[in-house]
Amino acid sequence: MSTTMRTTLHGLLMALAGLTTLAALAGHPSFAAQPGDDPDKSARWLDFREGTFKDRPIDAHGDSVIRFDAPARAADAAVVPVSITAQFPQTPSRYIKKLYMFIDENPEPYVGWFEFTPESGLASLETRVRVEDYTYMRVIAETNDGHLYSAVRFIKASGGCSAPAGKDDAAAEANAGQVRLQPQGPSTPGKPQLVQLMVRHPNRTGMAMDQVTRLYASAYFVRKVAVTYADKPVMTANVNFSISENPNFRFYFVPHDGGVLKAHIEDTKNRQFDSQVAIGPHPAAQQTSSATP
Repeated sequence: MSTTMRTTLHGLLMALAGLTTLAALAGHPSFAAQPGDDPDKSARWLDFREGTFKDRPIDAHGDSVIRFDAPARAADAAVVPVSITAQFPQTPSRYIKKLYMFIDENPEPYVGWFEFTPESGLASLETRVRVEDYTYMRVIAETNDGHLYSAVRFIKASGGCSAPAGKDDAAAEANAGQVRLQPQGPSTPGKPQLVQLMVRHPNRTGMAMDQVTRLYASAYFVRKVAVTYADKPVMTANVNFSISENPNFRFYFVPHDGGVLKAHIEDTKNRQFDSQVAIGPHPAAQQTSSATP
C-alpha cells in the first residue's frame, strides 16, 4: 500500500472515530439543553408550538394565571413531582379551560392536556412525570376567553423514560387498574376540595430494557382520565407515557350537599377502570371500583 493510500485511509478512520465520539457525546448532559438557553427558541418546542397552537399569541408572563413548580434537579428522573397552581378560582365568567404540558427533550415532548370546568373550583394540578434529559418543561394555560399563558421551568434529570421498571412487568400489568379516589380532609359545600386520584398501572414507555430478558416490553400506558362530580365534568386528561408509573393526580372539585365523585380511566389496550366515592356532609360512604378488560 502506498504512502498516499495509507495517509488517506488513516484520515478516513480518524474521521469515523470522530463521528462516533460525537454521537456518543450527544447524549451527554453538556450536549442537552442548558439553563442559559432561550426556552422560546428550542427547536422541538417551536415544532410543537406550530403544530398545536399555530400562530396564536402566547403570553410568556403567565405567573398571574398559573404558577409552575418543579425541582431544579430531580432526585429520580422517572418520578419527578410537578405542580401547577392556578392564581384565581374557577368561576362561570372566568376560568382556566385547559392546561397543556410539554417536556422539550423527552422522546415525546407533548405530555398531554388537562381540561377543567367551573365545577373544578380551582384549576390546580399535581402529578409525577418522567424526564429523559436536561430540559425545559412548560405549561401553557388556556383561559375560557381563548388567551394562552406560559410558565417555564428548567430541570436537570436524565434517563427517566428509559429507566427499568421498579417491578416485574408481568406482575405490574396483571395488577393494573386498581383505582382509588381519596378526598383530602372533610368537605365543605361550595368550597374547592382537594382530591387525590391514584391508578396502579405500569405506564410503560417501551424504551426500558428488562434486566433479566434483555428485551424491551411494548409501550403500555394510561391515555385518558375523566373525573365527574354529580355527573358534571371536573377534570379530563389525555396523556402519554411521560406520566410516571402508577399515575397519581391531585386536583380540586367543588362539593355540594351531596353527590358522587367518579373517575373513569382508559389505557392503550382499551382496558377501562372505574372508581367512585359518595361525597356529602358525613363521610360514611364506601368507595367502589371496577375494571373492564
